[in-house]
Amino acid sequence: MTQTAVALSTDARTAIAEALNQAVAETAVTTMLAQNFHWNVTGMAFGPLHDLFQKIYEDHFVAQDDLAERIKALDAHAEGTLAGMLKRSKVSEHDGDATDKQMIKAMQDAQETLAATLAGAGQIAADHGDTLTEDLCIARGQTHEKFAWFLRSHLS
Repeated sequence: MTQTAVALSTDARTAIAEALNQAVAETAVTTMLAQNFHWNVTGMAFGPLHDLFQKIYEDHFVAQDDLAERIKALDAHAEGTLAGMLKRSKVSEHDGDATDKQMIKAMQDAQETLAATLAGAGQIAADHGDTLTEDLCIARGQTHEKFAWFLRSHLS
């Protein structure tokens, strides 16, 4: 049975919010990773990669807000500190210089991680009858899979 956020049990809201906070953390770290690569990419593919990394960080910045607002709709706390996000995230920052191919691979891995995290969060939401969160997770997961495909295509 489909339920609104306020009709969900406290345990359901907590489980869903925890999964969404994971997604917010990974989205925030990936946003910064994309900005880092956008600023620092060089080489023959500079133009298209510069543009692609910008598309990614602009998309992810909006997504962070959408995910965090859903957490708040569940009457839960949205993680808002960089330290907390870095601690929670399965996506890591990238230190130092990287080649364009290393940047592409790191960003592809981040997109695949995000898609998996959102698939898991969507399943938790579905298990609790929260179709609105499930739908958000499906849509975001599809976006990350598309970005992963774009990035993989650069490495073929």
